[in-house]
Amino acid sequence: MNQQNQQKIGNQETPVPKTSTMNDRDFVNELLTTEKYMTAAYSTALNELSHESLYQAVQPLFNEAQNVQRRLYQVMFQNGWYKVEAEDAQKIQQSYQQFHSTLQDQSPYQQNQ
Repeated sequence: MNQQNQQKIGNQETPVPKTSTMNDRDFVNELLTTEKYMTAAYSTALNELSHESLYQAVQPLFNEAQNVQRRLYQVMFQNGWYKVEAEDAQKIQQSYQQFHSTLQDQSPYQQNQ
């Protein structure tokens, strides 16, 4: 499917003033960007923490940041400020098969037959 034929999935856009000052869309977008950064940073920390009590302290912070990120995404989507492109089901299946095959090939636990 080429770019021109891809269907955008989203809601009707809630209008915002087109001025040099920040509007609601700009504020929510900035918050969403920050939360995405925070969830990525917390995820890295959780992957690398060896101290169990520190891990237990950071885990709820990650969960909270992830939940806030999801709610901000939903606000952006509901207001039509965040749209996604529909993808062809066959392309999705091909990508899944390629990813799954790559994981199996790289797994240190695969069984030799």
